[in-house]
Amino acid sequence: MNSFGRIFRVQIFGESHGDGVGVVIDGCPAGLDIPVEDFLPDMERRKGGTQKGATPRKEDDIPIFRSGNFNGKTTGFPIMIFFENKNTRSGDYEKQRSFPRPGHADFVAHKKFGGFEDYRGGGHFSARLTTGLVGAGVIAKKLLKGITVEARVTEIAGETDLEKGLQKGIDAKDSVGGIIECRVNGLPLGLGEPHFDSVESLIAHAMFSIPAVKGVEFGSGFAAAKMFGSQHNDAIENMDGKTTTNHAGGIVGGITNGNELVFRIAVKPTASTPKQQHSLNWETGQTEDFSVKGRHDLCVALRAPVIVEAATAIVLADLMMQEQKIPRIV
Repeated sequence: MNSFGRIFRVQIFGESHGDGVGVVIDGCPAGLDIPVEDFLPDMERRKGGTQKGATPRKEDDIPIFRSGNFNGKTTGFPIMIFFENKNTRSGDYEKQRSFPRPGHADFVAHKKFGGFEDYRGGGHFSARLTTGLVGAGVIAKKLLKGITVEARVTEIAGETDLEKGLQKGIDAKDSVGGIIECRVNGLPLGLGEPHFDSVESLIAHAMFSIPAVKGVEFGSGFAAAKMFGSQHNDAIENMDGKTTTNHAGGIVGGITNGNELVFRIAVKPTASTPKQQHSLNWETGQTEDFSVKGRHDLCVALRAPVIVEAATAIVLADLMMQEQKIPRIV
């Protein structure tokens, strides 16, 4: 339900406006250096604050270790990392409680959990929970020695000029979506299994755990449907498996082939938009005009690259451990 992975296993917890959010990591090798300072760059990338197009909500997001860390090193036992929520404005959500927000989980959560769910800021459905995911990603990246995982926004609102895409949203007084591309280099050949535990299956599973992700494609992705087989096939150059092209995105038969792993995700427009909408008021049973108040991202894709890197690194660290390429003591 809230856990992912076989050996390197993560479980996220918390609510957007509760005491805090965090992650429990099981299966991490012993002896890994995890000073607080090493977490700060990625935590900073995930934040909103002063970044154009991002929510003005600011949190310190300093990791607090509750277990699994002794004298600055991992012990080999479960690691619990907690991030405090200090800057909440729950009143914004009381005012609009009559309207289950379109594009949000308000309606389905209320039906599934009988009204006991914490609805403030989206509760457990909030992107605030990706804080724990990023924390686990910092540790996963440390385990992936010699492997680089880099993600970046390549398109906003259909524009490769990101500023132009953001301006579209500003001019429309609405939210916009985007495309993020992730590239991984240094992976060994042979990670993954065919079918259910293919590298694509596991990465896609992890990507869809990130709120607002609506699509994933590998290599040429959907463009492959317009190509001939002779065009899409990646000719093999040598015994290391290097290919002349990389339409497969570094994965064949569900298994890494030693080339660069490339995939992209589609991030929908932020569901909370100031634009007036017409939807159900579940207190009156009628549809009415309303707009969403509060602090929200113009384009949530802007803060997502570091989350994509984290989720990818978690998958790859788990796969590397399954192949015994990461020792139990580092």
